[in-house]
Amino acid sequence: MGSKAPIGISGRTSQREYNFRVSLASSAQLSVPQKWRRPVRQRSRLVRRTGPAHARVEFAHPSEQEFARFLDYYRIRWVYEPVSFPIAWESDRVAEMFTPDFYLPEHDLYVELTTMKQSHVTPKNRKVRLLRELYPDVNVRLLYRKDYQQLLAKAGYGAVEVQNLRKQDVGDIVISPVELETRVRALARKISRDYRGQSIVLVGVLKGITFFLADLARQIKVPFVIDYLDLKRFAGAQPRARVRIARDIDYPIQGRNVLVVEDIVNTGLTLDYLLSELRAREPASVEVVTLLDRPTRRLVEVHVRYVGFQIPNDYVVGYGLDYRELYRNLPFICTLRSSVYEIDAASAANTQARERGQDGPN
Repeated sequence: MGSKAPIGISGRTSQREYNFRVSLASSAQLSVPQKWRRPVRQRSRLVRRTGPAHARVEFAHPSEQEFARFLDYYRIRWVYEPVSFPIAWESDRVAEMFTPDFYLPEHDLYVELTTMKQSHVTPKNRKVRLLRELYPDVNVRLLYRKDYQQLLAKAGYGAVEVQNLRKQDVGDIVISPVELETRVRALARKISRDYRGQSIVLVGVLKGITFFLADLARQIKVPFVIDYLDLKRFAGAQPRARVRIARDIDYPIQGRNVLVVEDIVNTGLTLDYLLSELRAREPASVEVVTLLDRPTRRLVEVHVRYVGFQIPNDYVVGYGLDYRELYRNLPFICTLRSSVYEIDAASAANTQARERGQDGPN
């Protein structure tokens, strides 16, 4: 019997042969006519029409459902295995197709999931490479679980280390960064159309509007100036006596078009007081744009011309909205679990009780 080659040399030789064959195959595929490179739409994998999106689809692997749940939590739109791409042919017939696991339409990105097993990674790397060569306009990524955070950064969550959020405090994400960006741009377009040929004074009500006003102003196409005011709220005998202007605007608004920028409108009491104060200064017009609106809490009828989103009664934070000055920097809007402020309320009640020399509640 002839002597066997050392295992290490044999392994390296096999790998070189494999790479050479793949290189030849790749070169041959690039000569395929363009008309043969037509993605094939796949049938829907939807198995039910109710429940969260990740529970409606029949996935081939549990890791895919885990990834879909991850996308749902961050309100990133996805489609499961929507198309297959031919990547190999024999004569004029398709010999091999590649179907990426997910498509993210808001980012025009195909995602193929993989594990750390080399036996899975190598074939998938080959398919992804062929897909990129044959379809250069298609954006595709091979994604490990450790890459999830990079995907979040691409989706607009890069301003915060999401893994360090206190999940016991933060509830569901109500409005994603993409939804915020899209809606703010739409509001700015409408404002620009309505005030075409005019100038406006943007009056921001501090300080929850910080991010909203900055993003909105960048998209408005008519001349404007920006000013701010701050309101002080305190207990009073009458509802209107509970609000006062703590910091007033500097810019004169007589005869000008004023657009008040609010973060959220609830009862309408504060906004009603503010509008009456501004109208007393005889502007040409006064309108309101608010990022969020809760019409079910309204106690006073106020006209809000531009509304970003209507939301339920949950306490929300992020994108400038805070709880005790925290959470403003979150790039999305999410609910705050009631346990957070219930604990704080109980703690405040205990403190007051001790100050009175009494026992607080257990």
